[in-house]
Amino acid sequence: MRHGTQYADVATAELETALHGGPFHVALRAAIAARGLPLQRVQHHLTRYGVKVGVTSLSYWQQGARRPQRPESLRAVRALEEILKLPDESLIRLLAEADDRSGPERSSARSYRSLVEASGILEKLLAELGTTLDGGLHTLGHHECVRIGTRRELLGRDSHHIVRAHKDGIDRYVAIHHGDPGCAPERMTVHALENCHTGRVRWHHDTGVLVAELLFDTRLRTGDTHLFRYGVEDGTAGASSEYVRGFRVSGGQYALQVRFAEDTLPVRCHRFTQHSAAAPRSGRQELTLSGRHRSVHMVEPRVRPGIVGIGWDWE
Repeated sequence: MRHGTQYADVATAELETALHGGPFHVALRAAIAARGLPLQRVQHHLTRYGVKVGVTSLSYWQQGARRPQRPESLRAVRALEEILKLPDESLIRLLAEADDRSGPERSSARSYRSLVEASGILEKLLAELGTTLDGGLHTLGHHECVRIGTRRELLGRDSHHIVRAHKDGIDRYVAIHHGDPGCAPERMTVHALENCHTGRVRWHHDTGVLVAELLFDTRLRTGDTHLFRYGVEDGTAGASSEYVRGFRVSGGQYALQVRFAEDTLPVRCHRFTQHSAAAPRSGRQELTLSGRHRSVHMVEPRVRPGIVGIGWDWE
């Protein structure tokens, strides 16, 4: 009995150390060990919270082979904090701090910390609107035009969507805008431009996340398509150096165009891809800036889960 007590004391001490200094996978592994739960039991407890995560994923997380970053995975991390009797936000905090150790190649990118925090806030905002990220629609085509202003700020963007309903009764789309660091979403405006009108709008100042309902004039049946356009006026942050778009599932064509204000042109532009917010960037390709039209663009014929974007250098 004495040896069992000593082991428990050691496990508890290791857990406290890991929760304080991380990294995430070490803290998760220590927490599971301290509670004496096999991964199958952890998975079972998660299902009681309405979260589905495979034993393999849990194993990868505690080995450090993968990091949870999707909304469903972040829900699982918050549930794990309760299941493993950990302080609130203790594991989430370690995930957010991971970008501090991810190397210089992220220096000009939106940080992993900001994406993790924004993902959690996004869930809450969507819940307020009574919807989910899926929304009952598949995207067949999405053309986005981002406008950079004379102060080098993200002035705004216009989006043209073609969607198909995979459920009956769909009558809206929820647009998501994540402004640059330092933005003020409460000062942004959303404009319905074609085949929709603006409904409820919610925002969170600290993360710069804004969500807005775009209401259709009809209820779509399964298989019905709909075409609509909307715009977001931003212009509330400082100099912008990139625009990214994340995709949770495979979909149709995505085209991104970035247009710069006259006499405010960057010295170079490039496109890039990212498997996830936690992964390194790859697929870098230089883009030719049109001097006459002051724009660059990229096209993904069929998107896959992950992140794509365009970055630029001012000097």
